[in-house]
Order: sequence, then C-alpha cells, then structure tokens
Amino acid sequence: MRNLVFQIKKTAGLKGKEEKFAYQCIHCDFEAEDSIGVQYQCPECSKDNIPDKPPAGALRVIYDYNALRSKIKGFKELKQNRYLDLFPVQNMESFPTLRIGDTPLYRYASKENTDFPFNLFLKDDSQNPTFSYKDRASALVSAYARENGLSTIVAASTGNAGSSMAGICAAQKQKAVIMVPESAPVAKISQVLMYGAILVPVNGTYDDAFELSLQATKAFGWYNRNTGFNPLTIEGKKTAAFEIYEQMQGNIPDHVFVPVGDGVIISGVYKGFEDLLQLEIIDRIPVIVAVQSAQSANLVNNLHTTNFKANPSTTIADSISVDIPRNFYMAKGFINKYDGKWVIVDDSEIMEASAQLARNYGIFAEPAAAAAYAGLISMHRNGEIREGSNNVVMLTGSGLKDLKSIQKILLKPDSIECSLNSLRQFLSQNQ
Repeated sequence: MRNLVFQIKKTAGLKGKEEKFAYQCIHCDFEAEDSIGVQYQCPECSKDNIPDKPPAGALRVIYDYNALRSKIKGFKELKQNRYLDLFPVQNMESFPTLRIGDTPLYRYASKENTDFPFNLFLKDDSQNPTFSYKDRASALVSAYARENGLSTIVAASTGNAGSSMAGICAAQKQKAVIMVPESAPVAKISQVLMYGAILVPVNGTYDDAFELSLQATKAFGWYNRNTGFNPLTIEGKKTAAFEIYEQMQGNIPDHVFVPVGDGVIISGVYKGFEDLLQLEIIDRIPVIVAVQSAQSANLVNNLHTTNFKANPSTTIADSISVDIPRNFYMAKGFINKYDGKWVIVDDSEIMEASAQLARNYGIFAEPAAAAAYAGLISMHRNGEIREGSNNVVMLTGSGLKDLKSIQKILLKPDSIECSLNSLRQFLSQNQ
C-alpha cells in the first residue's frame, strides 16, 4: 500500500472552483471532482479485490480546506448553516424534516459518580428517529439521492442500517430495498416492514446480503447506501464529532469509546474531528478507542498483520458482528495516524455493561452499543484511564432493537395472588 492514506494533495486541491468536494482514494493518487456523479470505490484499486479479504479502494470525501479556513473563522460560523460547508450536498432542504443528530450528551462528573474516578459522558444516539446512530448516514445518503434524482436506495444490513434507511426513505418519499441475513433480529425487521420498505431476507450472512446488494446496484441502477461502500456514509456519521465538540464547550475529550464492526462509525468520528483540525478549530484529536467483541474482533485483530485473516463472528452483538470489515483500511489508517487504541471485550462483559447502563443511568442500550461502555470498564479496570479525565462513550442504538439478546440476563417473576399478603411475601423475597 502506498503511503498516501489521508494526505490531501497540496498542489492539486480541488480542481474546479465550482466543485464543492472531491473523492480521494485512501490507497493511491485517484482524485475526482463531485461532478463525476455517483462514486463508490476507486476504479483502479477496487479492481483487484479478493474474496474473504477487506475491499481496497475506499474513497474519502475532501473539501477545499484552504478556502474554507478563510471563510470559516470558528465553530460558530461553521454551525451557522448547520455544517453545510462540510457536507457533500448543496442544500439543507434536501434532508428529511425528522430531527436527526443533536442527540444528548449526558455528563456524570467524577465527584458525583461513585462508579469511576473520572468524568463520564454518554452520547445517546438511540434518540435518533429510528433509534440508532445509522440515521446520521442514512439522512445524508437520502439527501444526496434527492438532489441527484436517485429514487431507489438499496442497503444490506444486520438490522440498524436497514431500518434506518427504510425510515428515512419513508420520510423523504423514496423507495428503499433492504437486504438482511435471515438471522436479523425481529425488532429491526419489523421496523423495515412498518416503514413500507421492500424487505429481502437472504439465506446467508450479512456478507452474502452485502454482495447481493452490489449485484442489484449494477443490475437495476439503484443507489447503494452500504456501510463501507458508499463514502457518503462516513460524512453523515462524522456529525457526532461536531456535536461532542459543541456539547463539551470546545473541550476535547481524553477518550472517545466507539463500538466497532465494519469500521465506519469510528472512521466517521475520526473524520469529524479531522475536519475540525483541518479548519484549525481544534489543535488535537482525542484518543479514540475501538471496542470489539472477542467473538467478532476481525478488525482490531488484523491491525498489525500483513495477511488479513478472518474468524467467523459469533457475537451476541449483531450490529458489530462482521466477518470481513468493509471499511478496514480506512479505520486502520485513522487509528494508526492518530494513535488510537483498541479493546477487546467478551460477550459476557457486553451484557453486563448493558445491564449497568440501564440500572445505573436509565439508558437501555443494545449489546453492540453497550460494547463501548464495556470497553471503558475494561480500560478502567486495567488502570488505563487517568483520574479526572473526560471520557465519552458512544451509545449507538436502543436496547429495544434486540430484545432477544437480553433474555439470558432477565428473570421474569411468577405471578402472585391479588392480595396484600401475597404482595408482602413477594417483596420480602425480591428486595
């Protein structure tokens, strides 16, 4: 791999002044203006993609940061038009009217929080319209499709991305085709159907559904939203970094814990902070911690290998259950460039973290989201988090998305007789 990852060419920049953004390959010199139209991967680097290996040729979206620095003098000016200068679309009116993003960041100061000797911040993205972080990406993909006359959007998903795309398309009067592995949780499939999308259950894994969606994209001319394939998903997911900066009043957290599957959310968080760095709004990027389940750690296990090797994923956290991380190379590049960290936690730790979030903070997070909190607990237990530091945990989806997974840790009590004596006896045994 050539050493060009994340380096914007100093001489070329954006070739046409009328162009708002450009696509740039993270592996080679390929760079194209947005007038090229729909672009998913580098046409050269993606030619040699090998089955059972992460695909090469991922594209990142770049802007004319030199011009933007002269226009935008601070975060307040950046937010005046709701970050439109850093979006690959022309008008905010192209977005759905649903409230997407601006999710709460709950703060638990160390002096008020007996659990940890540091400040804890929980970024609760279950408050998005379809109850997951994926709405950030779906909204931008939908807006781009709307501006470019693309009426049908296809997505492969284990559940969250699909239900998100279905919901956003319903709000935008667009057609959604969602392909899911047959093992996708009922709650997420139910969302897809309620939003009126076409649900295509695939007899196979997420990777099988992904490949079928690529074939359909070519065959039918649909616009593909797939995580790790469509570069605009990164641009949608980066907005959480902008919100964290604002909600922390310009202070950069010491750590940001992110659950990782394909590597797109963590790349989006990095990209958001990197955009702020390019605009000289911030002078450093926080330490971002990639958290994976031990039962699906194919991204972090290959960060320092030359020959990618995948193990079948068996994690209970379906949203981060990935055999071949589609955004592996971009995530790896960000982690290496900005000295990121990673943590592997067991599924049992994830389920315990989910229970703790619910009981201690009143936030019901799905297992994939709770993995980030499990990573924080693990690093704290190992003495890797400084006392008094600021630590953000990204909670990316609601626990209502996957009720089946938590049944193992729930015990529904037997019914009692409708009498005060029965109630007293019950309370004496269950308090």
